[in-house]
Amino acid sequence: MSLEADLTFRRATRDDLPPLIKLFADDSIGGHGDTTDPTALPQYESAFAAIEASPNDLLFVGVLHGEVVATAQVTFITSLTGRGTRRMAIEAVQTRADMRGKGIGARLINHCLDVARERNIALVQLTSNAKRPDAHRFYERLGFEKSHAGFKMRLRPSHAAT
Repeated sequence: MSLEADLTFRRATRDDLPPLIKLFADDSIGGHGDTTDPTALPQYESAFAAIEASPNDLLFVGVLHGEVVATAQVTFITSLTGRGTRRMAIEAVQTRADMRGKGIGARLINHCLDVARERNIALVQLTSNAKRPDAHRFYERLGFEKSHAGFKMRLRPSHAAT
């Protein structure tokens, strides 16, 4: 068995929530307030239902030997700028800590880029926490360019912050 042959990508299902929640809760840098506390499950279920129902969102998982090892969400945006340019935003990219450095993240991003090409997307954008220089180098190696400064303003309780 090889990673190349055994790693697959597909849309996430409700059954993927437990490993996805664990992936996000294990992120010590993100600061999103993710937790494996069972009392938070209804919030994750509600968010998953909204993503699943949205025609402009796709949530992917990377699966290796039957286990979820990576995830990314993509959102499609139509903008008046650029004469109606269609864009894709890639968010919530995570690879399980013990699987990093094996090429899984690169394959996941390339999967997202393939989806963008299939949908005739003109621009793919993403943000990455300023505290993640390794991730910044990773995205640059994949061909992304630093082009804008990002800003955030929290408007919700910390458990719902992005």
